[in-house]
Amino acid sequence: MSRLTTAAEIAALADARTRRAWLVRAADYVELTKPRIVAMELVTVIVAAHLASPWGVDRVVLLATVFGAGLVAASAGALNQWWERATDARMPRTANRPLPAGRLTSRRVLLFGAATLIGGLTALAVGANLAAAGMALATWLIYVLAYTPMKTRTPLNTAVGAASGALPILIGWTATGAAIDVRALSLVAVMFLWQFPHFMAIAWLYRTDYARAGQRMLTVVDPTGLRAGAQAVVAALSLIPVSLVPALGPQAGSPVVYFGWALVLGAFQVAAATMFLLDRNDRTARRLLRASLAYLICWMGLLLMVAI
Repeated sequence: MSRLTTAAEIAALADARTRRAWLVRAADYVELTKPRIVAMELVTVIVAAHLASPWGVDRVVLLATVFGAGLVAASAGALNQWWERATDARMPRTANRPLPAGRLTSRRVLLFGAATLIGGLTALAVGANLAAAGMALATWLIYVLAYTPMKTRTPLNTAVGAASGALPILIGWTATGAAIDVRALSLVAVMFLWQFPHFMAIAWLYRTDYARAGQRMLTVVDPTGLRAGAQAVVAALSLIPVSLVPALGPQAGSPVVYFGWALVLGAFQVAAATMFLLDRNDRTARRLLRASLAYLICWMGLLLMVAI
């Protein structure tokens, strides 16, 4: 009896280890996709689709768009980490990622990135349209083949990364069949400009890591943070007039309300950026980071509530 019990216990332990290993592997693949970035992109896709079709979005098309855009974004995150596996190993905050830590091989990551890209583009082309698939491919190309290698060469990488971060708006917009107009372009411009205050705060907080990895962020090129702070203020100021354009659309339900709240949100972000410029330290950088996140969440919620 004791032998049978021992054998059963060994088998149960082996099963538990197998399940645990499977869960760890699944978690590594999820981490590979940069899930927070994917989630943020999908929110912009959903918001843009509703703004493009204020009288209702086809649920099947929206589901296919979200699914396809999510896969393409996952592929971009995975191949970004594949490209940066050596630099990630030099930074404490990224050294435990699946590739530098050795939990996933380069071959597995490349296969995963290729499969998710093909699957995502197919879902968009079949479930939505070719325009949405084209926008997703453009986003992927800019992020993986332009932004990623530029990070070790020039601080202009931030502008290129901001472009790839803004294009998901057009994935959701074109998926509905709506034509790209001034309103759509204004949303893209807001997303583009918003990323500068947001990333300048991050670039300051992790400037030591970026320098150690040889990444040419603005806070590495200019350790004083003066240029980063100035760029954050200029972008935050530029956001205010650009963010008011959606209130001029013919479908704007409460343009006065939107106009007023957009001004308030913009003013708060300008204030946070200005404080960072005048007193460049971790405290003001974190305040700017929080202000930028609050701006994006509130601005998108405002669009859905009163601008359509």
